[in-house]
Amino acid sequence: MAFAASLPNLFVDVNAAMNGMPEVAFGDIVGGNLLDLTLVMAVAVLFSAKSLPAESEMAQKSAIFTTVIAVLPILLVWDGHLNRADGVILLVAFALYTWWLFAKEDRFKKVYRGRPSKTPKSIFSFAIDIAKIIIFIALLLVASHFIVGSAQTFSEKLNIPLSLVGIFIIGLGNVFPEAYFAIISARRQEGWLILGDLMGSVIVCATLVLGIIALFFPFRIDDLSPFLITRIFTVIAALLFVLFIRTGKKITKNEGLLFLAIYIVFIMVQAFQN
Repeated sequence: MAFAASLPNLFVDVNAAMNGMPEVAFGDIVGGNLLDLTLVMAVAVLFSAKSLPAESEMAQKSAIFTTVIAVLPILLVWDGHLNRADGVILLVAFALYTWWLFAKEDRFKKVYRGRPSKTPKSIFSFAIDIAKIIIFIALLLVASHFIVGSAQTFSEKLNIPLSLVGIFIIGLGNVFPEAYFAIISARRQEGWLILGDLMGSVIVCATLVLGIIALFFPFRIDDLSPFLITRIFTVIAALLFVLFIRTGKKITKNEGLLFLAIYIVFIMVQAFQN
């Protein structure tokens, strides 16, 4: 689910990098990660009947990895460059996490009883599903072109840097899949799905998506000042996230309200700065 929700980021950010707007791509990823760790997390837990559980060993260790990964792009771009070596580092980080995730076979051998078995789909139904996926990807490619073009228009009309367009507008639009999935899962009382999706989205975007961009379209950002506030709040949100997961082994409603407050304060500080 996290990989599927990251496809819009991949298409939009690659398109932005190809068109000489790396600020949009980097802003989308950093802003999207901050949104996932604050606003989407808050919405998910507030829509849930109770706290979001994180008792499993996988969730506990994934929280640590998520925090490190959320901060890693910020450190790599500190000098204003994201080159091919940085891309290799990000892709290796994704490969290591994927290897760890699938290394233990017992995670995939649990038996769930009491649910009726489903009749396997026919070849025709399978072909229809594949066709839907192809159409969906084609629509994403077309949409990404118009989104990147709109980013330049937003920057000129609102008189704000492209980086802030990526953080606030593109980033907010690209987290809609995670937010929708979180709300639906919360209403079905499947809170364990929510943390997996949010942590996975942060990891996939910050490593796989940004790593692909850095590897094939290395870029330089001359002015990193618009990212300063975002970087600070991302570090704060990431540290609080791993602290809550590791100590309470869950995200409570009060902690969700704190994450919401962090994002509201972030918007106010960013608006005041500009």
